Amino acid sequence: MGSTLILLTMVLTASSCYSAGTKDDLAADSSLAMEPAEVKLSLLIAGDLMQHMPQIKAAQQSDGSYNYDECFAGIKDEVESADVAIANFETTLAGAPYSGFPKFSAPDDFLSGARGAGFDIMLTANNHCVDTHRKGLERTLAMMDSMGVYHLGTYRNISEREKNYPFLIEKDGLRIVLLNFTYGTNGLPVPEPCYVNLMDTTEIAADLEKAKGMNPDVIIALPHWGIEYQTLPSKAQKDMAKWLLEHGVDHIIGGHPHVAQPIELLNNKQNLIAWSMGNVVSNQSKPNTYGGYMVRLEFTKNDTLTVLSDHNYSLYWVSRPPDNGYRHGYRILPIDYPDTLLTAKEKTLRSAIRGSMRRLMKEHGKGEIKEYSLPSSL
Repeated sequence: MGSTLILLTMVLTASSCYSAGTKDDLAADSSLAMEPAEVKLSLLIAGDLMQHMPQIKAAQQSDGSYNYDECFAGIKDEVESADVAIANFETTLAGAPYSGFPKFSAPDDFLSGARGAGFDIMLTANNHCVDTHRKGLERTLAMMDSMGVYHLGTYRNISEREKNYPFLIEKDGLRIVLLNFTYGTNGLPVPEPCYVNLMDTTEIAADLEKAKGMNPDVIIALPHWGIEYQTLPSKAQKDMAKWLLEHGVDHIIGGHPHVAQPIELLNNKQNLIAWSMGNVVSNQSKPNTYGGYMVRLEFTKNDTLTVLSDHNYSLYWVSRPPDNGYRHGYRILPIDYPDTLLTAKEKTLRSAIRGSMRRLMKEHGKGEIKEYSLPSSL
């Protein structure tokens, strides 16, 4: 997160909130500050954070601990440059012993690595959120709370959901409401008394009514949807997107297919749909699964008018052993990371996914949304 004061608000009552500003910000008497004539807020939204067993083993240190700093170093500058950064946390933190596919449970250090890279909010409604049952769901949320990571999508009980959802981000009067829900939980039952937001239109309609009552300037839906490994949105995705826009959602940023799907800017820039951002990091090896994009949205509010003042995306890919000659573990890198710092195998793999994603965006993207160069922290 940048140095700008952001109020990340989990609504406890109609008027209360939690603040995630700096210590100096919190020490100031905000009641004396005048609301600025123009407010800008930038959001960075990334795809699926996954942890297969080879990733966990690669992160293990000689003393038995785990460290993910190197994994996130290549995108740290970009993530931290946004006012608020969001990703889908597609594993659980149930504690040792750790496990990968099909029932994920990662070291707590994976979350702390993502937090250290600048991610502020985790989406937890996805098809793996109950992989480790009640213990995993509840412990994941407890660890996020302990590390100062905000979250939405799963809850310890219905009362917690009613207090904290929909999720509000507020900065100097600019209010953005987030919704997160999943198509399912891989057939596993949601353990009582826990609650998972499902892609049920009756429930989402009620959530949208509550969201509208929060006086938002923008409503963003973050669905976990689609068909795995398909680079174009399914009919079900398109139908659901149409329904969401008709019921008051402004922008839709999706995940789950584990590959990039195109971005569409519609209705005179009033609605942006990113069908799937792909994986942030994983050990998947199917075509197009070792890369993706991050969406960056900037909103500007003047008096009562709020507009999407900037919108773009950055591409990245994942280098991993043995492709990188065992010199490093898993590293998320900018798509144009210098060739001179890559092995021959890395260059071949990066070239393939870079060409594939850029063709996808060119041939199937809609509207004036541009790729921008991703700065590297390395």
